Amino acid sequence: MRTTASVLLASVLILLTLGVVMLASTSSIRAESVFGDPLFYVKKQVLWLVVSAVACVVVSRVDYHIWRKLALPFSVLCVILLVMTLIPNVGVIVNGSRRWLRFGVMNFQPSELAKPTVILLLAWWMAHIRWHVKEFKQGMLFPISALGVVLLLIFAEPDYGTTMLIAVVGMLIMFTAGTRFIYLFVAGLLGASAFTFAIMYNEVRMRRIIAFLNPEKYAQEEAFQLLNAVYAFVVGGGSGVGLGQSMQKRFYLPEAHTDFIFAIMAEELGLTVSIAVVLLFVTIFLCGLRVAMRAPDEFGRLTAFGISTMITVQAAINIGVVTGCLPTKGLPLPFISFGGSSLLVTMGMVRILLNICSQTLDEKDIEMNAIGDKRHRF
Repeated sequence: MRTTASVLLASVLILLTLGVVMLASTSSIRAESVFGDPLFYVKKQVLWLVVSAVACVVVSRVDYHIWRKLALPFSVLCVILLVMTLIPNVGVIVNGSRRWLRFGVMNFQPSELAKPTVILLLAWWMAHIRWHVKEFKQGMLFPISALGVVLLLIFAEPDYGTTMLIAVVGMLIMFTAGTRFIYLFVAGLLGASAFTFAIMYNEVRMRRIIAFLNPEKYAQEEAFQLLNAVYAFVVGGGSGVGLGQSMQKRFYLPEAHTDFIFAIMAEELGLTVSIAVVLLFVTIFLCGLRVAMRAPDEFGRLTAFGISTMITVQAAINIGVVTGCLPTKGLPLPFISFGGSSLLVTMGMVRILLNICSQTLDEKDIEMNAIGDKRHRF
C-alpha cells in the first residue's frame, strides 16, 4: 500500500501547489484594489497552509482508532459551534449568511468541521451496530436523526451547498455500511422534497435556479458569474491564454479566487490542465476506495470511504457549477480555492486517510476477515 499512499500524497501536493500558483494569479487584482497588496490572499493562504501542516503532524501521531472514541465528543463540539454561528453578535455575517466564527485574526467556518465530524460519527455508529445495521431503529432512525440535526443547523445559516454535500455523503456512508436501500430512498425523497420546498420559497435561491435554466435572460443579474465562467473556458481553449493573462479575473468573476477559481485556471492554463485536475481528484477517490477495501476494520473502512467521497463529491459539485452543469452554489474547490477552514479540514481528513492506509491489510488478511464475517453471520 506504499504505492497507494505515495500516489495519494503526490496528487494532493500537486493540487496544493497549483492552488497557490492560481491564487497568486487570480486574486492579485482584487487584493491590490481592496487591500493595497496583490499578495494579500496568497499570504493568508500560505499561513493557513502552515497551520494545516502543523495540524497534519499532530494528526499523524494519532492512531485513527482514537477518532472512534472521539467521534461523539467531536459531534457535540461541532453542534455547539454550529449553534454559536446562529447567535446574533457571535456568528460573523458575510454576504447575508451567518457561517463564521471569529478566533483572533482568523475566521473559522464550523460547517467545514461538520464534514469530518459526520464521517467519524456515522462510521463509529455503523461499525458499532454492525450486525444490526438492517434494522430500522439502529440502522436508519438513529444515524439519520443525528445527521438531520447537523444538516438543519447548517441549512439555517443558510448554506444550502454544504447541506446537500453532507447529506449525500452521509447517506452514501450508511448505504455502504448496509442500511436498507428502501429506508434511504424514502429518507432521501423526503429530504429532497423539503429542500425543493425551501428553495421555492427563497427568492434568492429560486432566482438562481431560474437563471441557471435560462442564463441568457439573466445575463446581467444572477447568471452573470455563470456566463463569464463558461466564457473563460471558451477563451482558454486547449492551451490557455497564459498564466496571469485572464480577463475574467478583472472583476467579471467576483468570486474568482474562491468558488470560481477553476474557471480562471481553464482560461489561463487551458483545457489540458483542467482535465488533469479532474483526473487528480479521480485518483484521490480511487486511492481512497483502495484504502477502504483494505482497512483492518469496519470503522476504518467507512471512514476512508467517507473521506474520499467527501473530497471528490465536493470537487465534482464545484466543477459542475463552474462549467454550468449545476446551479450556483458556494462550495470551494478542495486544495485549490482560497479558504483557510476548508484547507485545514481537508488536509486533516487526508492525514487520517493516510493513517488508515498505513495499517491496511494484505490479501491473506482480507480473505480471512471475509471468511470470519460469513461465519459470524451464520
